[in-house]
Amino acid sequence: MVTTDPGGRPGPISVVIPAHNEEAVLGQTLRTLLEDAAPGEFEVVVVPNGCTDATADVARSYRGVTVLELPASSKASALNAGEELATGFPRIYLDADIQLSTACARALVAAVTPTPDGRPGLLAAAPRRVVVTAGRPLLVRAFYTINRRLPVYRDTLFGRGAIAVSRSGRDRFDRFPDAFADDLFLNSLFAVGERAEVASAAAVSATPLRTRDLLHRLARVRAANRALRTTNDGVPSTRGASWLFDVALPRPWLLPAAACYLALTLLAEFAARRAGAQASWGRDDSSRTTTGGGVR
Repeated sequence: MVTTDPGGRPGPISVVIPAHNEEAVLGQTLRTLLEDAAPGEFEVVVVPNGCTDATADVARSYRGVTVLELPASSKASALNAGEELATGFPRIYLDADIQLSTACARALVAAVTPTPDGRPGLLAAAPRRVVVTAGRPLLVRAFYTINRRLPVYRDTLFGRGAIAVSRSGRDRFDRFPDAFADDLFLNSLFAVGERAEVASAAAVSATPLRTRDLLHRLARVRAANRALRTTNDGVPSTRGASWLFDVALPRPWLLPAAACYLALTLLAEFAARRAGAQASWGRDDSSRTTTGGGVR
């Protein structure tokens, strides 16, 4: 799919990919995205930031990919720098470790594009979540057994690592704030009905290989979300007992997994309160390996 500008001329779909030390997974992300793409269909901007590996070299090895290196590690700075180079709409923000196929990217674009008969599209859209848990420890699998069923992810944009916005949707904000929770920020800008999950599109992400890595990831995400809520009144809080009332109690066979989920969540919350918001990327390196990531 090649979109058109207001004058009817064909234009590219811009994809902005911030990347911090993603040498092991970025190649697969780009191959998956571009595998079935038509020439000129996607304008891909990769922004390696604060990298100490070959992330930039991997990105440059793909024809047509624009690479802008930044010396400091900052996801918000990388997104904003990538935006300055991107020219096309709709626009997709894609994490460097998320597998989004050409067809799924097109489905997101279609959701935020007006129909031929003039009906407006969504302002923002996200794919459904697909998490890879094969070969993970019992506690990691138990956590995602509950997490992937939480209703908080219905018709929201966060937790996928891939978000598409229309030109009108992009007009809702100036720049990405200096916060790790960029997906939560974008979600806060759009009401239900303006944003939605696209069931025909899937974003595949690898889960941590070890329980301690999951705890580190959860603690960083919770700290970052809390920091964003203190500076942005539009970011809602989640229902803390949803795991019990919306997931476990209606499915009593999930109660053992729910107990594991609760224990891990409490431990992560304790760690997040001790650490506070982190200025660096909140990430799990165990899932970013060519042999252990689970996404190929």
